[in-house]
Amino acid sequence: MSAVPLSDEPTNAEKIRRLPWSIASNTANTVFVQYTFFGSAFILFLNQLELNNSQIGFLLSLFPFFGIVAIFIAPTVARFGYKRTYVLFYGARKVISAFLLFIPWVLVRFGSQVTLIYIMVIVILFALSRSISETALYPWIQEYVPNSVRGRYAAANDVFSRLTGVVAAAVGAYIIGRSAGLDRFIILIAIGVIFGFISVWAAAHRPGGAARKEAAGERATLSDLLPVTRDKNFVSYLLGLGLVTLATVPMVSFLPLFMEKQAGLSTSAVVWLQTGSLVGGLASTFLWGWAADRYGSKPVMLSSIFPKLLLPIGWMLMPQNSPLSLAAAMGIALVQGFSEVGWAIGSSRLLFVSVVPPEKKTEYMAVYYAAIGLIGGFSQLIGGWILDATMGLDGQFLFISLNPYVPLFLMGLFFPLLSLFIMRRVQADSPMSTSKFAGMFLQGNPFLALGTLPRYYLARDERTAVAVTERLGQTKSPLTVEELLDALADARFNVRFEAIISIARMPTDPRLVQALQEILNGTELSLSVIAAWALGRIGDEHALESLRAGLNSEYHSIRAHCARALGALNDQDIIPLLLERLENESDIGLQMAYASTLGNLHAEKATQPLLALLETVHNAGARRELALSLARIIGKEQNFINLLRQVRGDMGTTISQNVTALARKAGKNHPDKQELHTVLHACATAFARQQLEEGVVLLSKAIRLWPDAAVDTPAHTILHACADQLDALGTTHEEYILLALHTLAA
Repeated sequence: MSAVPLSDEPTNAEKIRRLPWSIASNTANTVFVQYTFFGSAFILFLNQLELNNSQIGFLLSLFPFFGIVAIFIAPTVARFGYKRTYVLFYGARKVISAFLLFIPWVLVRFGSQVTLIYIMVIVILFALSRSISETALYPWIQEYVPNSVRGRYAAANDVFSRLTGVVAAAVGAYIIGRSAGLDRFIILIAIGVIFGFISVWAAAHRPGGAARKEAAGERATLSDLLPVTRDKNFVSYLLGLGLVTLATVPMVSFLPLFMEKQAGLSTSAVVWLQTGSLVGGLASTFLWGWAADRYGSKPVMLSSIFPKLLLPIGWMLMPQNSPLSLAAAMGIALVQGFSEVGWAIGSSRLLFVSVVPPEKKTEYMAVYYAAIGLIGGFSQLIGGWILDATMGLDGQFLFISLNPYVPLFLMGLFFPLLSLFIMRRVQADSPMSTSKFAGMFLQGNPFLALGTLPRYYLARDERTAVAVTERLGQTKSPLTVEELLDALADARFNVRFEAIISIARMPTDPRLVQALQEILNGTELSLSVIAAWALGRIGDEHALESLRAGLNSEYHSIRAHCARALGALNDQDIIPLLLERLENESDIGLQMAYASTLGNLHAEKATQPLLALLETVHNAGARRELALSLARIIGKEQNFINLLRQVRGDMGTTISQNVTALARKAGKNHPDKQELHTVLHACATAFARQQLEEGVVLLSKAIRLWPDAAVDTPAHTILHACADQLDALGTTHEEYILLALHTLAA
């Protein structure tokens, strides 16, 4: 079936502007759902009417079973109009629900058998109206919710619905706890019907949903639905979804009876228990919605299966008829709400964005709704049959108390695992894998990251934005990558500058590295310099080519920072070029950058050029950096740094201690060098007495007496250069003393 799209379809701007009406409709409908057919109260109501488990399961199965009508009416619904169909039958099912209010009168007047038939008729009419309205709803939702905000819309919708659900559950528990008759349920049904009509009024304000005009000569037929069943991706999605439905629907539907009859909770406590699920979902709904929009539906959907597996385990192991029963059940309910929201947001978003082609939404949604209806209906029947068949199940198996509900819990454990393997074959809507998605919450500080994200978007001034951008990097979490990329494009220079520094603190990420490379190659020189430094700090080898190219920049500062970054990345291939440039470069800043990089790379051929440069440099900080570069060529960089720090406190004592250690080493390795031992002891004594000039003379003499393992090695070259400079300069350049001690120790 093909259809000509309407030229007056609402724009995305209009759709987004009118989404609050959809949220309002769903929020009001939450009260209707809680108090009528789909809440714990309705199950308890049927139980008080003395219906057995099979009868309850049969009644509940009618709601999804009638979904089969979708494949017969979908073409007609499309021609009649999604909005018109939905509002008409959505309102009709609220009217039908009002007849539940007469159940006590029917029971008194005609007895239990007629009452059961009466309820069945209401359920059938309601289920039929519901199926017709939702046949229109699913393709209409795909139309009026833009994909760019689908996850956030689902999250916002869920928040309002769950907040309302918490209040509704609390009120419902209070009303039910006030008495023991049927009147308490009738009061709830009356409240639910009122909110149902409010929901219908709000639904009428949703955008789009106009009738679809068929192309000339075409008419939609049932045969148009058959190609849908040959879509392997769609079928895999339905199989995976169906398994989760089989696992959760009967288990959750009969959970109120388990809590009341097996766990020993009161009727009002069972209704109160819904708040746990609502709060668990409420606490996580924005996280799931945000994650689905950012990282894709499939990783969110599959990740939510894992907490689902904890639910049946928790229910089987929870204490029963104990003061701890309610607390344990409430804790499990929190996990239930958390997993429900993740599954609902992930699976529905994947359906609309990836599984169902928008141009064939009528056909696909009809088959989808019918298939899920059949599976849901059978799951309710199976649940009731299993409970009745295992009514006598009792005893103990290991640490699990056996009861009629255990088979349902085992289904809830096995089927989601099977669904996990099937759903992995469904086409994803993003390149993000489930393992990578889950791993993002194990890196860095995800709690700090999730707390910082909203603060980033709420920052009111530049000072606050800079502070929050700094915090983004401190989280070291991949969850903040998008915000850091956004900060790099900020109109405020200081925010962009801080973003580069923050990115340097992050674990390597291809998008961040790419963004820094673009800044390095850009025209904002003050940022290009810091970008080169950041690339070196991150340490990703994919930045090598950009940094090598930066060595040819016309700007000295960029060349210098690129050279230093290449040293941090241990780019051995760049050594010949830097040696050549060090010889011919006249700019002292570039000379220092090249020298530092060669030291970082342990380039032995750079020993003589670095010593020559050290002789000509007068700046104390630069001389220390050059000495460090030479020390790095020798090795054990930290020893040199520790020696430098200790000298600042007490130069004479520090050098004396190090010379004494050298004397012990020389005595062990060179027992025949009596003169060397005598000179070293005299040198240590002189430095200990703060006779620095005398100590330097003796140190130079000891260097010349020290036996060389091989001539022309870096150590030999450095030691004899240090001896020459100590003879010429004395104590005026302490870096020669430190470099000599470091080399002798190494």
